[in-house]
Amino acid sequence: MSDKDDKKAVSLVSTTVPAHATKSVGLGNENVTTDHIQIPRIKLLQQMNNEVDESHDAYVKGAKPGYLLNTVTNQLFQEIYVINVHFKEDFVIWRKREKGGGLIGTVPTSQEAVEKIASLDGAADDYEVIQTQSHMLLRKNEETGALDLSPFIMDFSSSKLRVSREWNTQLQQLGGDRFSSMWKITSVSTQNRAAQKFHNLSVQNQGWVHDEDYEKAKVIYEGLSK
Repeated sequence: MSDKDDKKAVSLVSTTVPAHATKSVGLGNENVTTDHIQIPRIKLLQQMNNEVDESHDAYVKGAKPGYLLNTVTNQLFQEIYVINVHFKEDFVIWRKREKGGGLIGTVPTSQEAVEKIASLDGAADDYEVIQTQSHMLLRKNEETGALDLSPFIMDFSSSKLRVSREWNTQLQQLGGDRFSSMWKITSVSTQNRAAQKFHNLSVQNQGWVHDEDYEKAKVIYEGLSK
């Protein structure tokens, strides 16, 4: 056997979960914050999206309009069960496509968006501001009952803003902490004033979460403020 073959026979990693992994407290990650990692987003697919176009290099196998897509893992869902952990609103400034396109930046208020645009080159009409409400969620696996402790974001803008506001209203009316209840998210087919069909989101309350899921969600929430 050659030296090359000997090297191939050496196992570089453990095939089972080692003791050091189960006892780990995350040493070495002390300086890693949410600003340094890619938080997955769940995207509602429309007919115009490249992910549903089989001829496009961004196509995701099995993707269809109305499906929900994890933008990091490319996992597809027709419905998901979630705990809503946190909410925030931003105003995203874009240069219009006919003016060259591109993301300018994100600010927390509409007034700051106006002030930012006033400081930029060109006319105010060269830019557009997209009001975006973001919900940080935890997914509950409906088949295994396990709660995924890796949070993800769903962005609500344009026609989805109404859904976001209704969801916030229901959460407020329920009482308790934001992460006390379980919700099912699906898509519904609708159309705009021009009779153009598209998919929007539907959010339905499923009841109160189990105590253990509440405690896990609370840990995630408290970690956001550190």
